[in-house]
Amino acid sequence: MLDDRKAAILRAVVSEYIETAQPVGSQHVARQPGLAVSPATVRNEMAVLERDGYLVQPHTSAGRIPTDKGYRFFVDHLSAPGPLDPAKRQQVRDFFKAAHGEIERMLADTSRLLANVTDYAAVVVGPPHEAAHIRSVQLVGLAPKVALVVAVLSNGVVEKRTLELTEEAGEERLAAVGRHVSAHLVGRTLAEPGTPPSSGDDATDALVSQALSSLIEHEVESDSVFVGGASRMARAFDAVDTVRGILGILEEQFVVVGLLQDVLDRGLSVAIGAEHGLEPLSECAVVVAPYEVEGERAGTIGVLGPTRMNYPEAMAAVAVVSQRLGRHLSEG
Repeated sequence: MLDDRKAAILRAVVSEYIETAQPVGSQHVARQPGLAVSPATVRNEMAVLERDGYLVQPHTSAGRIPTDKGYRFFVDHLSAPGPLDPAKRQQVRDFFKAAHGEIERMLADTSRLLANVTDYAAVVVGPPHEAAHIRSVQLVGLAPKVALVVAVLSNGVVEKRTLELTEEAGEERLAAVGRHVSAHLVGRTLAEPGTPPSSGDDATDALVSQALSSLIEHEVESDSVFVGGASRMARAFDAVDTVRGILGILEEQFVVVGLLQDVLDRGLSVAIGAEHGLEPLSECAVVVAPYEVEGERAGTIGVLGPTRMNYPEAMAAVAVVSQRLGRHLSEG
């Protein structure tokens, strides 16, 4: 634990370094409002903070910069995520007001929105289809021997399958098949659909079986991952090898999903530097939040940037976007 003065000095160093990317000296810290101590006292306290691992001096006679431990203290002692700039809040509102279409496109657009709002790389992990409950099923005739099965899932996903029919089926029969399939499947999952009872009509039962098979035999995809603003990482780091390693991680969907999930599983919303356990991300920080659909956790969003991240703003942006995304998907 740090006493109030050391904590105030550390917060001042972290805030200034986030703003300028330059080592912070005692003279500057001593001028901070409310500190009321001399530069000599600040130097002594900064030396203690360096000894205890919160700060480091990159060059002799230079100021100090935060370590991962210093950033961790800063994040853990934020009273709340910072306020999101009003213009950025309006940008988020406008986006979700106009958002429509299939969920995959919307999640991809959401990743780009979050990247634009934060100026960091953004990741959106889509809902796992196999865990979603079925809301409704409909059959629509496209041609005399072609029909479309449409299943709406609780996570906002719309599954569509085209059926090639052996004989013509009128709208009345397709509607009856749709009602029978829907009555059986609503509330179930595609992973465990069960077996529908007979309708009492062989032709209807054959179409029910074909529609059900078309939905459940489709291979369930792994979590969809959408990355926006990856190129922004090139501007955040000088070392080419660092950028190459980070971009390589972002291309590995399984690793990205595991990274975000691991952060949440540890009860964190922010992971800094070596806390990731991934060497290519040792100079990065991740801010993560889940989003919910109809009260159930559906997916994850996050931003990836340098450890010199504007944590209050990044946390606020992730929180706002995750809430609005969940609400939008819940409302359908």
